[in-house]
Amino acid sequence: MTKRNAIIMAAGTSSRFVPLSAECPKGLIEVKGEILIERQIRQMKEAGINDIILVVGYKAEMFSYLKEKFGVRIVLNDDYGRYNNTSSLIRVIDELDNTFICSSDNYFPENVFTNDSTESYYSALYAEGETCEYCMTVNEYGQITNVTVGGRDAWYMVGHVFFNSEFSEAFRKIMIEEYENEETKQGYWEDVYIRYIDRLPKMNINRYMAGEIQEFDSIDELRLFDKSYINNTRSSVVKQICNYLNVNEANVYGFKNIKHKGEYLNFRFMVENIGYEYNSQNGIKIMKI
Repeated sequence: MTKRNAIIMAAGTSSRFVPLSAECPKGLIEVKGEILIERQIRQMKEAGINDIILVVGYKAEMFSYLKEKFGVRIVLNDDYGRYNNTSSLIRVIDELDNTFICSSDNYFPENVFTNDSTESYYSALYAEGETCEYCMTVNEYGQITNVTVGGRDAWYMVGHVFFNSEFSEAFRKIMIEEYENEETKQGYWEDVYIRYIDRLPKMNINRYMAGEIQEFDSIDELRLFDKSYINNTRSSVVKQICNYLNVNEANVYGFKNIKHKGEYLNFRFMVENIGYEYNSQNGIKIMKI
């Protein structure tokens, strides 16, 4: 078996997950009785992957206990607030080998890390109809030949990625050179991959069926998977809203971020088909819109 390591991206603010993400990093939320990132680390270790690096940024101190609990390494990305996930990957670029690159907020019902593939791959789910995701075109061998942002009836990028050592060596060189550009810093590492797809070793598509990779972009989506969040969002902000409006948590939904920066939180939500706005600037304001 090839020796493998893993990098878990956990630096971002996950602003679409307001208001809970303003109180707790998304990777540290509980889903069906387990902390998301802890479940992922356990699955990695069950698959024999013990060299695990977490790249943290937003509320970094809340992840520190994982070093002692699981023996993981923690790397700080202090550029998380102004740059995208390229700023996380560049900090661990020398660690790329036979490497899984993962997001801290994915939930895998079954252990996906037991796959002992020696070929690089990007995981994919199928979208029926229109989608704004990163959609893949593949050749007859299942190798990715093109990626477009948005598409229809397509397989799209989601979940974990595996770089083999050949791909890692080639991508490392390109990434280091590209990171000199401001445009690269503002984008995703996948954008670099797309630009240089013809110069890099081939990466395969790894197709999964619906439900085999779970990704929650909002509390509303999480509630569909973990129904305990219907009546208890674990959010002090939502509880504050409920006390103010004299409603139950189940009646508050449709959370949409307007601005989330530091302690300042501004988002919209619905109660019984009526829109409201929460604004924490200069004291807390809950306004009907």
